[in-house]
Amino acid sequence: MKELCVIPCGNKKIWDSEPLRKAARAKHAYTGVFHKLCKQYAVRFFEDYVILSAKHGFLRPDDWVPGPYDVSFSMRNSEVISPSALKQQFEEKSLDTYEQLVVLTGRKYVPVMESASGNRSILHFPLLKCKGIGYMQRELKKAVEDNRPFHSQSGQIGEDER
Repeated sequence: MKELCVIPCGNKKIWDSEPLRKAARAKHAYTGVFHKLCKQYAVRFFEDYVILSAKHGFLRPDDWVPGPYDVSFSMRNSEVISPSALKQQFEEKSLDTYEQLVVLTGRKYVPVMESASGNRSILHFPLLKCKGIGYMQRELKKAVEDNRPFHSQSGQIGEDER
């Protein structure tokens, strides 16, 4: 089965420590602990991953991020990428060719991913069982250290959970 890992970008970015820096590749732009743990997991257990940004949408690791920003999906402002633009990116970047998407985020990303994918792919959210960010970080770190993926164990969003 062709799988893609989707990881969140995070609030902490390279511009926090390098304010004069211009653009950065997506794989270097995000520097927060949770993002780094998600990226380690994605690199270890998947052939492909994308970073989901509320401003820029789906970013491949080598895509450029032009500069600093502070936008999240919970904000209501014009900088947040629209659902239609996300859906368009999903198709343009051929994310719809993956049979399964493993999304390493919390519950607030479920409607975002369902809308973007148009429910054409199987979505797995294996971290939903965690009580908070600390538990998510511990799960990711342990999986990478032990070389034991957890994403095939549970977390599929079924019709009854939507």
